[in-house]
Amino acid sequence: MAARRGRAGDPRAGFRRPAAEPGPAVPQGLIRAARKSGQLNLSGRSLSEVPQHVWRINLDTPEEAHQNLSFGAADRWWEQTDLTKLILASNKLQCLSEDVKLLPALTVLDVHDNQLTSLPSALGELENLQKLDVSHNKLKSIPEELMQLSHLKSLLLHHNELSHLPDGFGQLVNLEELDLSNNHLTDIPTSFALLINLVRLNLACNQLKNLPADISAMKSLRQLDCTKNYLETVPSKLATMASLEQLYLRKNKLRSLPEFPSCKLLKELHAGENQIEILNAENLKHLNSLSVLELRDNKIKSVPDEITLLQKLERLDLANNDISRLPYTLGNLPQLKFLALEGNPLRTIRRDLLQKGTQELLKYLRSKIQDDVTRPNEEPPVTAMTLPSESRINMHAITSLKLLEYSEKQTAVIPDEMFNAVRSNPVTTVNFSKNQLNEIPPRIVELKDSVCDVNLGFNKISSISLELCMLHKLTHLDIRNNVLTSLPEEMEALTRLQIINLSFNRFKAFPSVLYRILALETILLSNNQVGSIDPLQLKKMDKLGTLDLQNNDLLQVPPELGNCETLRTLLLEGNPFRTPRAAILAKGTAAVLEYLRSRIPT
Repeated sequence: MAARRGRAGDPRAGFRRPAAEPGPAVPQGLIRAARKSGQLNLSGRSLSEVPQHVWRINLDTPEEAHQNLSFGAADRWWEQTDLTKLILASNKLQCLSEDVKLLPALTVLDVHDNQLTSLPSALGELENLQKLDVSHNKLKSIPEELMQLSHLKSLLLHHNELSHLPDGFGQLVNLEELDLSNNHLTDIPTSFALLINLVRLNLACNQLKNLPADISAMKSLRQLDCTKNYLETVPSKLATMASLEQLYLRKNKLRSLPEFPSCKLLKELHAGENQIEILNAENLKHLNSLSVLELRDNKIKSVPDEITLLQKLERLDLANNDISRLPYTLGNLPQLKFLALEGNPLRTIRRDLLQKGTQELLKYLRSKIQDDVTRPNEEPPVTAMTLPSESRINMHAITSLKLLEYSEKQTAVIPDEMFNAVRSNPVTTVNFSKNQLNEIPPRIVELKDSVCDVNLGFNKISSISLELCMLHKLTHLDIRNNVLTSLPEEMEALTRLQIINLSFNRFKAFPSVLYRILALETILLSNNQVGSIDPLQLKKMDKLGTLDLQNNDLLQVPPELGNCETLRTLLLEGNPFRTPRAAILAKGTAAVLEYLRSRIPT
């Protein structure tokens, strides 16, 4: 074995390894097989550099030819196949040799998940290359020579440290897939307009303030993802992209939706977590193919009647906006299967109706259409949304709606007169949201025999009081957008709690007491800093259907989470884990759980 290795040329040009480690870093058996198949997979071998004989695989006479001159036709090395596919993923490579040019037949080169800080200019000589994956590295720039790869169809550069791109990007005219997400890009070269064969473009998680209007020339583009940037507007020319099917604009700074007169094929529009205030009929009336419209966590105040033109709509998410009333004709949308409205100050729809699910809600809206026809101009009844100028205490709300409302007053203390006004009227709902409360009002305990629904969102509360833990009829608790870091063990007493919203707080760990509240159906914990979850504890929560852990610090997703089969909605986007990949997350909860189950060690 030693003699055979000695003929391989200068050993220093190969892989340097500790003397004690047995066998070569790249087994000769793999090399032999690669000569026949044209494919070599060296992923996950802890390589810190690529052995020289890998680059020279098609040039050097194989060692076996020196030893065995009588091999049969199957082993004729001079009939070997040129290497077309080389996988070096998940190693410890810090650089790639210029010798990569010795593999001119390569069509696929995969070096994702290494520690590369730069790429060799020789990559530009691989004129047959069709797929290049250099994602999950530390690249700060891309060599101009890369722009010579005229046959390249897929270029994956996501999760690097790129702050700019070469101007010549438009030369990659055959590109069909380009992923630049999770970099530091502040602008996009105008030459992107020349990428007329591009089908998928991912620009998510960068620092883009605007998009060049020229990208509207990408006539093949079907999917555009601009999630989590700093976009304040979208160029109106984007609306002329006739092939666009999916557009992701979530987590930007948009104040209005673009109009889409020409996007006849647009099926999904995701624009949640922006600052959109107005939804115009013009924004909607051309979207004849739209099946998903996601506008949650905006500031939308009303929904135009024209929304009923979206006859193919299947999912409409308007959660956490400022909508006070809906067009009842929404109930007539023939395909609508999912309608999210929680977190809106709706005047005409009771909270318990919202919890009964989409079909009940649509049935209710349809039942109201007739009333609307008979009393078209009558204002909805005055409720908890009565302005403070009209009266300090809304007795109508307390007596008729069983609602104690004192929100958006920017107050640090709820006045005693609010609690005094309740007297013998049992209130079921408390809304103290959007104030400056540092603590939960102690007098809330006076409502313990009737209150089911408490909203303390958008305050400055840093801890949960024991008084709150005594509200034994509580089913809904909303304390999002506060400064909570933990929950007290005493919350275990809230045995009827079904929905808890803890989004936008400061939790570094999943609150362990939640595992013991077995009535919980929905846990919303997005936008915190949760680092891990316990799948075995979660599995005991047999009523849990929705778990939102988006935008936390999960470095890994435990495979055993796949056994939590009651989960219908599991949201994990925006965490730093590497698997499951975004493509699996995009397929939805069932696919994610199935993938996780497949990874459970047997």
